[in-house]
Formats: sequence, C-alpha cells, structure tokens
Amino acid sequence: MAFDPIILEILNNKIAAAADEMCSTLQRASRSTFVKEAADFGVGISAPAGYCFGYPPAHSIQYLMDSNWGPTLRKFPNLEPGDVIVTNDPYRSEGLVTHLPDLYMARPYFWGRRIACFGWAIIHFTDVGGRVPSSISPSNHEIFQEGIIFPPMKIVRCGVLSQDFVTVFTANCRTPDINMGDVKAMLGSLDIGRQRVEAIIERHGFKTFMAVQEALREYSAAKARQVFRLLPDGVYEFWDYMDDDLVTAIPIRFRVRLTVDDGRLHLDFTGTDPAVLAAYNMPTAGLRHWWLTMRLTTFLLSHDPSLALNDGMYRSVSVTNPAGTVLHAEFPTALGIRSAPGRRVNDAVNGAILKAAPDKLSLPSCGAGATVILIENDDQGHHRHVLVVEPVRGGMGAMRGQDGVDARDSTMNNMRNHPVEAIETEGALIIREYDVRPDSGGPGRWRGGVGQLITVEVLRDNGIIMIRGMERLRFPAWGIAGGKPGSPFAAIFNKGRADERSVTKIDELPIDAGDTITFLLPGAGGYGDPYERDAEAVRRDVELGFVSLGAARRDYGVAIGANGVDAAATRRLRKGRRKAGADFEFGPEREAWESVFDDATLSEINRRLMALPRSARYETRRRLFESALPRIPVAGEATVASVLTNPEAARRRLAEAMKRAFGGGNRGPV
Repeated sequence: MAFDPIILEILNNKIAAAADEMCSTLQRASRSTFVKEAADFGVGISAPAGYCFGYPPAHSIQYLMDSNWGPTLRKFPNLEPGDVIVTNDPYRSEGLVTHLPDLYMARPYFWGRRIACFGWAIIHFTDVGGRVPSSISPSNHEIFQEGIIFPPMKIVRCGVLSQDFVTVFTANCRTPDINMGDVKAMLGSLDIGRQRVEAIIERHGFKTFMAVQEALREYSAAKARQVFRLLPDGVYEFWDYMDDDLVTAIPIRFRVRLTVDDGRLHLDFTGTDPAVLAAYNMPTAGLRHWWLTMRLTTFLLSHDPSLALNDGMYRSVSVTNPAGTVLHAEFPTALGIRSAPGRRVNDAVNGAILKAAPDKLSLPSCGAGATVILIENDDQGHHRHVLVVEPVRGGMGAMRGQDGVDARDSTMNNMRNHPVEAIETEGALIIREYDVRPDSGGPGRWRGGVGQLITVEVLRDNGIIMIRGMERLRFPAWGIAGGKPGSPFAAIFNKGRADERSVTKIDELPIDAGDTITFLLPGAGGYGDPYERDAEAVRRDVELGFVSLGAARRDYGVAIGANGVDAAATRRLRKGRRKAGADFEFGPEREAWESVFDDATLSEINRRLMALPRSARYETRRRLFESALPRIPVAGEATVASVLTNPEAARRRLAEAMKRAFGGGNRGPV
C-alpha cells in the first residue's frame, strides 16, 4: 500500500519510541554493571521474516539494524502467544549471535492469531562459564572452551519461564544471580515492547502496521543509496592488520576491495587471512553482517542523520566473504574476542572509503577498545568474583577540517564508562589514575584524538587481571595527507616502582594486593601536515594536557613560552621544512613488515592456503612466516624493523618456504 509521508513519519517515530522504551526498561531493570552503567546491550523490533524495522535512536550501539533473525526464527514455525526464543549460539544462528557471552532473546508479538512482529533483546553477560572467568580468553581455540552453548530454543512457553533453562544456566556460570537478574530484565523489556506494539496496532490497524514495515525499509534504502552516491564510482582496495593472535607473533591481515557503482557498494574480503587457532575470529556465515558494515553505518548517519534506522539502510550493499577466513569462521572455531577483528576490518573499510573520497569520512579510531576485568576470590577464597572494571577507550580519528574526539571512541558503540565510585564499591580495588594520555593523538593539521590512561590498584591477593581488546601495540592507527599515526597501546605493571615492567598482550595476569596495572590507550591518526596546524590550537592542546611542550615543538613546530605562543621561534622552527606527503602514513613497523610481506605476496599465500584442507592452514601459515623471519618479535616487546636487517634474504627464504609448502607452481613473492 502507498503511504502518506506524514503517516510514514508518524509510524516511524512511534515504532522507534517503542524500541526506545524497551531500551530504557532493560537498562533500569538489569543487575550487571556492564549493562546498567556501560550499556552493553541491544533491543529492536523485527518483521516476521526477521529483518529489523524498529530501533531505538538514542541507544549506545548503532549498528544492530542489520541483524538477521531469519535463520533463527525459521526454526520455530509454531510459536504461541507468550513464547520467547533464546540463543547464544553463533553457528546455529548463522551469525546472528557473534560470541557466547551475548544472549539473544526474541518474543513474537501477536495480533489475534497472527504474528505482527518480533521484539528482541541482547545482553553481554559477564560470565557464561567456560575455561576462564568472564568466558573470554584470546588463547581459547574452540568454542567449547568459551562457555555454555544454547542452540535456538524456547526459554518461555506460553508465558511460563523454563525452569530447566534456569537450572542449566545457573549451574554453568560464575555469576548466576546477576545473570538471572539480567535474564528477567530482558523478559521485562520484551513485554514492554509487546504493550507498545499492541497500542500502535490498535490505533492504526493491523494492515497498516504490517505494510509500514516494508515501507520504512524502502524509505531508508532510497535515502541511503543517495548518501552512497557521494562516493565516486570505482574500485578501491585497502588492507590493515591486527598485531597478532597471541598464540603466535604473526600479524593478521584484513583485505577489502570496495566497488562503487551509482550508490551500490560491494565489499569483497577475499585475501583476508585464514581463521586462527585463537579467539580472534568472526561468525558471519558468509553473509552481509553488521560487523562488516559498521563503518558504512557511520558514513550514512554522518551525512544523513535523519535516516530511519532499519535494515533498508544496507539494501544497496553486498559482500563477498569467503568461508574459512577470520571473517567467516567455521564451527567449532573460537570467537570470544570477535570485536578485535571487527574493529580492524572496519578500519580497512574506512581506508577504502578515504581512497574514494578523502574529505567525506574521518580516519578510523585508535583501533583498540579495551575492557578491563578483575577476577578476585571471595572471603572464603574459593569463589571467583568477576568484575568488569572499566571499558577504557582511545581517541577517534581526525578528518579534514576537524580534530578527532579525545578519550572517547564511539565508532563501534557509544558505551559509557563505569563511575569510579561504583567500581570501588563493588570490588577490592582503587582507581589511582583515570586521565587522558598526552601525545597519544597522531599529529596533524587536524589532530587525532588522544587515548585514555587508567591505573588500577588491587587490594586483595591472588587476583587475575584480564583485558579484552589489547591491540595496536605494533601497528598504530594511521594518518593521512601528512598526518602522523597515533601512539600504540602500552601497559605497565607497577609503574614507578622497582619492579616496574612493560606488559604485552594479556591473557591472564596474576596480581596481588598493592600491585598496580596501568593501561595507556592508543590515540588515533592525524589528518594533514602538523606544521600547518594553527599555533593557537597547539597552545590550547598543551594547556588541556593533550600535547606536551616538547611534542608541540617537535611534532608541530610550535614554540610556547610563559606568555603563550612564541611567534618568532615558531616561524624559525617551521621555516624550510619539507612539505609532508599526501598519502597514508602507516609508521615504520608496517613499512618494515611489508618490505617482505607485501600485498601481492600475502594475497598469493592466502589463495594457496585456502586451497589446503582446513586443518592444515594454520600450521602451514605459521611455518611460512617463521621461515622468512625466524624471530618475529612479540608486539610491544621489540620492533620488526629491529630484527629485519636483510629484507631481500627474508624474501628469498619465504619463496623457498612457499615452494616446500605448495609445490613449484606458485608465483612466489612478487
């Protein structure tokens, strides 16, 4: 049916308001700090076929509109009023769920005997069992280590909560009371959604409500394609790296080929590295997936904030996502820290967009979203208390005409920090420092955002610190058009004491009473020549603690004295300096790495690896890299440049290793 534009807008706002109330209900009713404070959860309203047409406009996570409930819902052809579906199974849900701590629920909303739509909710639970407290460890290599698995099933039948589910869930997690509190918050949120949807149908009619679902998608699809037309037609290629997979020191590469055709976008991830024997994999089932289109969402909403939030936004986007890579993991591969590859693949998409239109999007963020977790014993010494201390963040990337956002990264979500007082009340710890990290933002005419700095002191022996998302220790967030990369991630144990030491990527770090751990979050890249930055802007950066006096002089050519900018000294510093380049600036580590492992060589290696049996890929890949570079340094301990003294010899060793692994028919390094 054709819709009057005014009625369409009214219904869009009513549906979004219903989702918004679901959102606020869940957050108010939850038990876990990570939900009620940081807001790591999601809600929405989907059509009977599974696509999302209603989403809360002010929610912390602005990317779940592309969630595909269809494969899960099709497993339940005979739902009844009051039923609720639950799952945390990434593989059986075909990528709807992306790791086991995320519990998904959906409730059918009936009008008479017909399903009008589904309300859904997700929460990241602090612990769902598994090998380690918090369930997530980078060294997990299969999903069975990551917690209890619930295939799509009914948690509620005709309004009655399944006690079998409650018994099994609480027996298989370390935080049963908190978890069940959050389960009930989800159920309450879904019931609020039911009430609001019924009110909308009663006012506008069932036929109109069903028709508006597709009308809203078409409306968003047309507006989104118009935004995508800002990108010139063409093919744009880019790649980026994670530091390693923790099990080895070998970087993980993400490659994208972006094709733009009159507002239609195709993302081809062929050439991305094979899945790893660690928890840095993503379960996308080979489909277009919100983890792959996240940066496109940012692009859309940056240029048209009025877009109705639904999956129609992505109708003109298609993907090629081959099976067996870190972006299309296959059962039973571990998935716990899927956010790390998710960030990096979106940094690669970001780079492809900037190649197409350098002035239409900011640079990527710092590239690391770290969540600090403390596991401590209770007073009896035998029960583990799992506490999410803080979701700490780095800075956001600069863009032409605008600095990056400091100590606040909303490129993946807009989660809030935990109030220090609440954390110190809940756990045996003290937050000794919580500040910005000076000089971490990439220098540029428009400066990259600086990262956060946090120091945690624990007050009880035999604790464990875990941190998810430690990345960019080796390859910092890059700059463009003369802008410099941000500072890499760093961590220090007992900073300022006799036993101070640097800490690299953490799996589990034992910690006792009085020990401290300091995390220095990375900054984002700068845009444009830093020597063209307004000198007064540099002075303000120094005043606010974002840039040190030494860095103002070294990186920006700005001399600052007691009375402000010293104009004469600044002119002398800047005079005669060679103009910065116009391309991307990745930093010396990436340049050293690619002096051996360039794009053509890595693409050929991955093509060959993907032709091998799945069980042989990881070990073959490890042997290839370690043959070429036998002492690949651990990210954060030493640099690639320091051990790579003869790139030509390394390339010859790699060519020989490729012949041994694949036979004589390969092209070898290019």
